Amino acid sequence: MALDISSLEKAINSLDMLIQKTNDNEFMESLDVTFRYGIKAGVIQNFEFTYELCWKFMKRWLEENIGKIYVDGIPRKELFRLSYENKLIDNVQKWFKYHKYRNLTSHTYNIEIAEEVFEVSKEFINDAKFLLERLKEKNDF
Repeated sequence: MALDISSLEKAINSLDMLIQKTNDNEFMESLDVTFRYGIKAGVIQNFEFTYELCWKFMKRWLEENIGKIYVDGIPRKELFRLSYENKLIDNVQKWFKYHKYRNLTSHTYNIEIAEEVFEVSKEFINDAKFLLERLKEKNDF
């Protein structure tokens, strides 16, 4: 059964557009500190829901293609390992890191942690795009 990955694609595109804006130094410097802060907060929020969609689509693909028995109830780290074994992702350690930073955003707010998550989001976008491309290639039509 083909997975409808349109929500993942939209989330990745949204995160990517925001990151591209933050990489435009001229644009960012034209904004006052409140707007710069707001855009960074938007990147972090997009990272949060895009990360959530990524692992959920990994799980759905694995359930459909290797069987629910291998996926139900497994820890997130094992889900990432299975995703790597099935060539959905190319670096398990990075996904462990993204999981760590996603958890940090949901348990406390700290400006230093927010800045770290913002920077990690810039790395994450490329791995999210890789996952999306792999899902497109491997999606049953």
